[in-house]
Amino acid sequence: MMSISAAVTPAWHAFQSCTPVRITPIRNADHYDQVVALMNALIEDVGDNESHPNIDLLDLVSQLVADYEAEHVDIPDAPPAAVLRYLMTEGGLAQADLKAELGSQSVVSEILSGRRKINVRQAKALAERFRVSPSVFI
Repeated sequence: MMSISAAVTPAWHAFQSCTPVRITPIRNADHYDQVVALMNALIEDVGDNESHPNIDLLDLVSQLVADYEAEHVDIPDAPPAAVLRYLMTEGGLAQADLKAELGSQSVVSEILSGRRKINVRQAKALAERFRVSPSVFI
């Protein structure tokens, strides 16, 4: 019987050779920037399709980013809706100003009230608008 290591190692090396950045815990700012770029590309590819074949890879990469940010980046510990509300206030934005990123004003209202979560596509759009990591909205 083949060991787990013997079975997984060749597949892992093949996978790593196909990715634009090594999928490992993030240890420095340069690697962080590369992994965030990969996360953004995956968000663009996956969108809000929860059954997309790369959704698990997006989840893994997002977790690597979140783990690094928890230790090295000063991001307020706030729910995504509170972060959005803060950014809207700072930018002097009304709910109607986020139609392009979130949809109708009622969707914005539901997100701000906590009745609806921000999906992956919306997180990417908000991140681009506010120039922050999409992880603050997920």
